[in-house]
Formats: sequence, structure tokens, C-alpha cells
Amino acid sequence: MVVKTMAEQKSCQDCMQKHDCQKVYQQLGDIKGPSVVVKVIVAFLLPLVVFIVTLAIFDKILSGFEMTADLQAVFSVAASLLITFICILIVRVVNRRISGLEN
Repeated sequence: MVVKTMAEQKSCQDCMQKHDCQKVYQQLGDIKGPSVVVKVIVAFLLPLVVFIVTLAIFDKILSGFEMTADLQAVFSVAASLLITFICILIVRVVNRRISGLEN
């Protein structure tokens, strides 16, 4: 069996399955469906943004208290993780209700 790299495969001229491949790619390209951009942003970017923002906020709030930097960091991270987890739970509940309304 000879395996060619993508650079070596200039075209599918000699392939016996080239018509089948073209048909499959054409069918995949013609699929119409809802955009998943918003869902991807909510699923991946929102928790990161919430964590980073809350971490900065708690770091600023806790800097006014008399405690070591290590303890301040631990409290900031723990509080940020808790807020992020609550945010994820809220998004899941809202998503289920929206999905329930669409059906």
C-alpha cells in the first residue's frame, strides 16, 4: 500500500472513487442547519471570560483585606471558580428552557 502525503496528492485524477468522494463532499456542503456560533461562544468563551473577570474583581476586593498574597490568591481563585460554576449552571438551565420552548 502506497500512502501519499497531502503535498503529493495534486488531484484525484487516478482515483477510482473520485466521483464518490465528490458526491459526499457536495452533500456535506449542501447541508442546511442552524448556526452553532452562539452555542460555541457560550459553551467555551463565556466561562473563560467570567472566570477571568471575576478573578480580577475578587483580587481587587481582597487586596483591601489584611492577608498574605498566597491566601488572597487562593480565595480569589476559589470564589472565581464558584461564580463560574454558577454561571455554567444558569446557562444550562436557560438553554434547557429555550430548547423546551422550541419543541
